[in-house]
Amino acid sequence: MSTETEQQPQRERSIIYIITIVVLVILAVIALITFLSARQEAQATDKAEQFLASLDENGIDTDLTAEQVARVLGDDGGGVCANPNDALSKAILFERLTNGAAGPGQRPIIAQDNVVEGQLLIIETYCPDELEDFQQFVDDLQLSGGDGS
Repeated sequence: MSTETEQQPQRERSIIYIITIVVLVILAVIALITFLSARQEAQATDKAEQFLASLDENGIDTDLTAEQVARVLGDDGGGVCANPNDALSKAILFERLTNGAAGPGQRPIIAQDNVVEGQLLIIETYCPDELEDFQQFVDDLQLSGGDGS
C-alpha cells in the first residue's frame, strides 16, 4: 500500500484553516453569551424567590411565580430601583395615591398604610442601598394607620 503525496495547494489549506478558526471563535462567543445569560437568569430567579418569600413573610398573598417576577424585575429591580428617590418616581407614586378620577376631579387621598409595602419590599430585596431614603419618604406620607392619621 502506498501513500499519495499531498496535492492540495498551500493557499487552499490556509483558507480552510482560517474558516475553521473563525467558526471556532464564533462558537466560543455564542457559548460565552449563553453562559452569561443563563447565569444572569439564575440570579434574577434567586432574587425573585427571595422577594416572594419576603411577601409571604409579610402576609401578602400572591399567585406570581418566580419566573414572572424575574421577567419584570430582572436581577436589579428594573424600573423600581432605577431611581426610586428622584422627583419623577415620587410624582408617579403621588399620582397613584388619588381617588381615581381624571382631570379636575382628581384628588389626593389618605391611602392605606400598606399601599407602598410591596414597593418597599422590592427596594429592600433588589436595591437595599436606596431603602433608607425611600423609607424616610414613605414615613413622611400621610397614610391611614400610619403616623400621619
